[in-house]
Formats: sequence, structure tokens, C-alpha cells
Amino acid sequence: MTDPAQNPDAFLREHTRLEHTQLVPEIVLFLASEITPIWLASEDWLREKNIEPPFWAFAWPGGQALARHVLDHPELVAGKRVLDFAAGGGIAAIACAMAGAASVEAAEIDPLAVAAINLNARQNDVNVTALSEDVVGAPCRWDLILCGDVCYEAPMTLHILPWLEAMAAQAIVWVADPGRAYLPREGLDRFADYKVATSLELEDRTERHVILYMLGR
Repeated sequence: MTDPAQNPDAFLREHTRLEHTQLVPEIVLFLASEITPIWLASEDWLREKNIEPPFWAFAWPGGQALARHVLDHPELVAGKRVLDFAAGGGIAAIACAMAGAASVEAAEIDPLAVAAINLNARQNDVNVTALSEDVVGAPCRWDLILCGDVCYEAPMTLHILPWLEAMAAQAIVWVADPGRAYLPREGLDRFADYKVATSLELEDRTERHVILYMLGR
């Protein structure tokens, strides 16, 4: 197997395949499934290589819903400075670039996710700046912040929510939630709903109802 530290692009190409999602067919991504090698790689091998589970290799329902909304309503994004927070493979960021955003940054702490964002952006012929860092705590330099499916664990939610609430005083913050347990119960304004096909490899059902919220407005 290709060493991901030495050649991340080759590793990604070796362990994923190009696919379109049902909800956002305009965008093509390097994705994993039960028949791709990364799914078959043993947990021991991943641990030995110090590789996080390949969350970046799946088009999660929150990101798909954000991407669909952006492509259907490009006027909401055109000319704006956008951050795709916890971007995964970057589907929402790519949609923003396609919709005419002035600039698009996609933040991820997993270096392979950063490599996937870059590879996916090139494949779709758009400009996205991948940030290999935890941007929580950074001052606001964006007009729109997209958060797809970020409230799935209590520690994650506790880490990010105060910062996102502070950002909402200076920028528009969208949160896409497919029914996760740790979504805050207050301070959210619902503005769109999507049904997203999902895989039983990732979810406990074949479809998720994703709600898009505006935070703190």
C-alpha cells in the first residue's frame, strides 16, 4: 500500500474512486465505499500508519445538503468570503466556488482530508484553499461559514459552539444537521430541509432528513 505520508494523492487515488452523489450530481468526488480498498484496509494497518478513520472519504448528508442549497441559490454565496468548517472532502466548499464566491477556504485537522479537498477541488476545476488547522478561536475573516454535520459528539460541540456563536455576530453561519444528538436547542433559525440518501455503512438508515439552520440571527 502507498504510504499516505509520502504520497497522499496516490494514496487517495488508490483507496477511493470518483463518484457523484444522488443529491449533488454536479460535483464529482473521490469517495470510499465497501468495495474500495480503504474500506477493506484493516484497523491495525490504519492504526500503524497513524491514520484517522477516513471520514473525509464519504459525502456526509450535512455537506450534501449545504452543497445542494448553495448550487440552487448561488446568489446567497456569490461575491462572499466563505469558510467550509470541518469540511471533510470539501463538497460544500466546491459548491461555493462553483456558485461564484469571492474566496473559499475549507478547514480540516486531518491531513488526508486536506489532501482530499485539494484533489476534489482540482477534479472539479475550482479554487479552494484547504486549511490544515483547527480554526476555532481564529478571528472572523469570512462573510459566510458553513458547518455540515458538526454536532455528532459532545466534546466536538463544546469545543466549536462558543466560537461559532461569536462568529455569528460578524458573519452568516449555516449549520446542517441530520438529527445529531448534540445540536443546540436554542439560537437556531431553520431555513431549509433536504432528504439525503445515505449508506448503511455510515448511518442506521438509508435516508436522512437534513435541516439547515442559521445560527444566532
